[in-house]
Amino acid sequence: MGGDAEGLEQEEQRAVDISLKDLSKKLEDFAKARDWEKYHSPRNLLLAMVGEVGELSEIFQWRGEVDKGLPNWEEAEKEHLGEELSDVLLYLIRLADICGIDLGDAASKKIVKNAIKYPAKLF
Repeated sequence: MGGDAEGLEQEEQRAVDISLKDLSKKLEDFAKARDWEKYHSPRNLLLAMVGEVGELSEIFQWRGEVDKGLPNWEEAEKEHLGEELSDVLLYLIRLADICGIDLGDAASKKIVKNAIKYPAKLF
C-alpha cells in the first residue's frame, strides 16, 4: 500500500474515532472564530436543526421503503445523505452543549432506561 493510501486510511480511522466531546469543541471553536455565538441560543439551534431534518426528509420523501445499506443509491446520493445527517448531528451536539447537557452521558443513560422499559424477550 502506498503512502498516500495509508495516510487516507489513518485519517478515515481518526474520523471514526472522534468523540461527541471532540465535535462539541470543534463546533464551539468554529462558532467563536466567526463570532456566531450570539446567534447560538437554544431556540435558534433547535429551529436550525429542524430545518436540517426537513432537508434530510426530502431525500427519502418519494423513494418509498429503502433497503438497508442503500444498495441502489449512487455515491453522490449517499454523500448528500451523509452531509444532511451530519448537519442534524452537529446542530444536536451544539444544542446539547449550549444547554449544558452531556449528550454522550444522557444517551447512555437513556439506553439503560430503554432496556429496563423494553426488556429483551428470552426464548
